[in-house]
Amino acid sequence: MKSKVKKFSVEPYTYLIPSILIFSIFLFYPFFKTIYLSLYKTDKMGLPKKFVGLENYINLLTSKSFYNSLAVTLIFVAIVVVGSMVIGLAGAVLCNKAFPGIRIFSTAYALPMAIASSSAAMIFKIMLHPSVGILNKILGLNINWVADPKYALVCVALLTAWLNSGINFLYFSAGLSNIDETIYERASVDGASEFQKFTRLTLPGLSPIIFYTLVVDIIQAFQSFGQVKILTQGGPGESTNLIVYSIYRDAFFNFRFGSAAAQSVVLFIIIMALTLIMFKVEKKGVKY
Repeated sequence: MKSKVKKFSVEPYTYLIPSILIFSIFLFYPFFKTIYLSLYKTDKMGLPKKFVGLENYINLLTSKSFYNSLAVTLIFVAIVVVGSMVIGLAGAVLCNKAFPGIRIFSTAYALPMAIASSSAAMIFKIMLHPSVGILNKILGLNINWVADPKYALVCVALLTAWLNSGINFLYFSAGLSNIDETIYERASVDGASEFQKFTRLTLPGLSPIIFYTLVVDIIQAFQSFGQVKILTQGGPGESTNLIVYSIYRDAFFNFRFGSAAAQSVVLFIIIMALTLIMFKVEKKGVKY
């Protein structure tokens, strides 16, 4: 029998045109325009005026301010990722049990995902106010939390962790509902403690969800901006000067759009490298 040769058809690819156009306008064009601007010195309107090649990158990689921003960002990301995942997982485990009022608690744990970062930052700023803030009233302290370099970064990171915990709670709740309850019953018969059930059964069963939330949380943490802008504006000093805020300040305050574009490209490379590393590690640590 003669094998049927499939004719090439253009029609299926035409359905991709709308999405390709949208991606081209809002993703591909800005991406390549950023790389282009990073090779130029610009005027105050952001228009390229003088080709300087890699000068912006060289200045960036020899700048103490940039390395400070990088170190601050990495600390911030670590606190946010760990905090958001722990809060989300703890809430999901607690709400996985059936008890009166479970819907109220589930709504409360998921609520942060429905709150804008700017609104949460304004509320948080009032709570941390040195004279009228509720935190100082409860603890009996007189600390200006967001104006002290020792506490400012931690305060912003904890707020961001709480904001990100809502979506993590939903992911972990969905993951827990897919774990077969009979394995817990068999573990109880074998005399396993609650801690052993959690570490030997729950965490391995959630490993695909944990990996997914880890990747998403890291990317979101690197892109945090609104809460920094409202709470600290990169200060005091440069203690909360995250890379994203440094890009914003360089572009719209110092009018160095070329330098800001170079920082954007470096940030993209860092996030891409971390994502690739995590996907390599995923093959060893995730059980499907």
